[in-house]
Amino acid sequence: MELSRILIREGYESHIVELREVEGDRVFPIVIGPHEAIAIERRLMEKTLPRPQTHELLEQVIGQLGATLKKIVICDLHDHTFYAQLILVRGGQEIQVDSRPSDALALGASSEIPIFVAESVLEAVCPPKA
Repeated sequence: MELSRILIREGYESHIVELREVEGDRVFPIVIGPHEAIAIERRLMEKTLPRPQTHELLEQVIGQLGATLKKIVICDLHDHTFYAQLILVRGGQEIQVDSRPSDALALGASSEIPIFVAESVLEAVCPPKA
């Protein structure tokens, strides 16, 4: 999947980030909060602030611990809530860290981190066309 667009709706508490299949036609929308929407937009536009915000802080912590973010996986859906994992690599070992999808996308937004969505989640959100 790739981050295709972010819809920031002025005056609303929820916004939408849209993922699109790289080699397909399915579109995967996720409703996110205002802070995450602003963070994703800022990172996509490569705007920096004088002091690191939460996602920049996490990026620095991961790097200082000798790890790299390998990929983002939106892995599950329960009661209309999506679940994601950050897949990190350190010393050749893979580390899985639970995350909200919006935070994972904000962390990976300023780089070419691959985004995956479990097929079961895609099927629930994007049922096959009849």
